[in-house]
Amino acid sequence: MKVPHALASLFLLAAVLMPSLLDAAESRIEFRADDAAGRAQVLIDGKEALVFRYGDQVDLVHLFPIRSPGGKSMTVDHPNPYPHHRSFWFADKVRLEGEQRTVEFYGAIYSGKSRQDPKPPYKDHIRHVAFTEGRATKDEARVAIDLLWEMDDTKRVLDERRDVRIVALGEGEYFFDVTFKVTAAYGDVHFVSDDVHYAWPYIRMNKTWSVDGGGTMTNSEGGVNQAGTHNQEARWIDYSNTVEDESAGLAVFSHTDNAQPHRWLTRDYGTFGPRRVNARSGKPFTLKKGQSMSQRVGILVHRGDLKGGKVAERYKLYVDGKL
Repeated sequence: MKVPHALASLFLLAAVLMPSLLDAAESRIEFRADDAAGRAQVLIDGKEALVFRYGDQVDLVHLFPIRSPGGKSMTVDHPNPYPHHRSFWFADKVRLEGEQRTVEFYGAIYSGKSRQDPKPPYKDHIRHVAFTEGRATKDEARVAIDLLWEMDDTKRVLDERRDVRIVALGEGEYFFDVTFKVTAAYGDVHFVSDDVHYAWPYIRMNKTWSVDGGGTMTNSEGGVNQAGTHNQEARWIDYSNTVEDESAGLAVFSHTDNAQPHRWLTRDYGTFGPRRVNARSGKPFTLKKGQSMSQRVGILVHRGDLKGGKVAERYKLYVDGKL
């Protein structure tokens, strides 16, 4: 069911807080959507956990900030020198059959009025269409989001659906499970991203949480920091640090639903994320009209370091359907 953009926030709030599903007084997870500002705030136990940015003035929808259990921003938006990095985002480099121009949606910010001073409107963008579903239990909330990848202002390239599940874990910890699904609804789409400049999705840690800021990045196979994790196959990666007396971390889990095996992009300055399956990583391929492709990841925001956050144990719970 499609919901008009202007009614999206009302639908989401009604779906999540509907008395037949859950009494608002009992809910630990609350959505506060503001279409005029283009932001949907997620609060857990009354405190902001993350914010979905989707306004007409952004080049692509993204999450910012993603907060630690203690309330610090663990991610960064528009960092210098890479202003196209967007905290937590999903994009790619593609060419629609019949079009001469290749579109770098992860660099859509540079499609504005001036590449040197990027400002809206952006002729290339990933646009929010509607919140289409929403429901909740006491400790968990779900929402589906329809998106549209467009070039040259209005030329449709890909449809996207994101299914999001948020779980309150207690003591400021939380988990969100996201499936990104793109569909070539308007013609064949050629994916031409190289083996350097993409992840599915990207995460950009705040420098204070990064390896360069004194943190540690560890993967499921025991690799440490960029030297031991970049372009390596793994099931998950955790980024942990102690910032202003708060020890915490953010881990990304690649669900076993994803085609395997695949590698990861990692950087000590803070960017990381899973690749696609190796056969489609850094190699051109085509999504034929009507075909879809998806990627599912879990994001754990935890207290303590890798062990204190029980990252390996929680990954197993996730893939076993218990988290």
